[in-house]
Amino acid sequence: MTTNAPRLREHGNAYNIFILVLTLFSLAVMVLLVLPLPKEVDDLLLVYDNVACLIFLADFADNLAGARPRRAYLIGARGWLDLLGSIPSLGLFQLTALFRLARLSRLTRIRRLLRGKSRKALIRDVVENRSQYATFITILSAGLVLSVASVLVLEFEVHAPDGNIKSGGDALWWGLVTITTVGYGDFFPVTPLGRATGFFVMIAGVGIIGALASILASLLVSSPSADTSEDVEDASRTAAIVRAGAGAVGNIGDAPAAAAEASSTAALHAKLDALLEDVARIRSEIAVRPPGSGSPG
Repeated sequence: MTTNAPRLREHGNAYNIFILVLTLFSLAVMVLLVLPLPKEVDDLLLVYDNVACLIFLADFADNLAGARPRRAYLIGARGWLDLLGSIPSLGLFQLTALFRLARLSRLTRIRRLLRGKSRKALIRDVVENRSQYATFITILSAGLVLSVASVLVLEFEVHAPDGNIKSGGDALWWGLVTITTVGYGDFFPVTPLGRATGFFVMIAGVGIIGALASILASLLVSSPSADTSEDVEDASRTAAIVRAGAGAVGNIGDAPAAAAEASSTAALHAKLDALLEDVARIRSEIAVRPPGSGSPG
């Protein structure tokens, strides 16, 4: 009696790269939380860390639901480490920060999956699934620009005497309205480094909004699928068969007309032969007539 081989949830390369970059980002946040930064910056970093934890929890649930049996992922693929690294602290349980080290297991697994693909296979996958790559890259770019810019501007502005960005909420709101090119003006940087960060966010926001608009347009305007192409080919073949059949029927229906045309051509040739015979007879009569004789009176 044979048993079914364990099956794990398989994701595309675009999704794996998205989780890989998000894991690296979360590890960088973990390192920043250890550094002696202002409390306002730490609070903002915790917000981004908890957002990453929620995404990791969704990824864990999806992998667990798609595994057969589920212990193949939970035990065999060390999914329990993914679960430990996905527990959010929510600012209440500081000891859960030690569980962030378990994210190294997810990082190692995804790197192993991507390393097993050849360069040509990855390039072909990018070309064939470029819409997925564009979507994940745009989401990653927006998240990275928003998080990095808000942390930097808060670090630069929190101790400025005339600054108005004093908390993580202020920095997050400023980053959102700036990256979306809205710019309410209620919060704005006043230091040179803060303004340089704002300039970077404005330039990046224009590109991100343009990319999002292009992705939305591609979703609204549906492209012909493989099934539609097959239907078009079937319709073309059917039309060719119909045209061939119609041509055959047309040839059968035109048979009397073709016979009539052939009969008319034969009659024309007969009249032409008779005319040539008359011309030859007249020439022969002229040749035998004696010179000086006029036409008969």
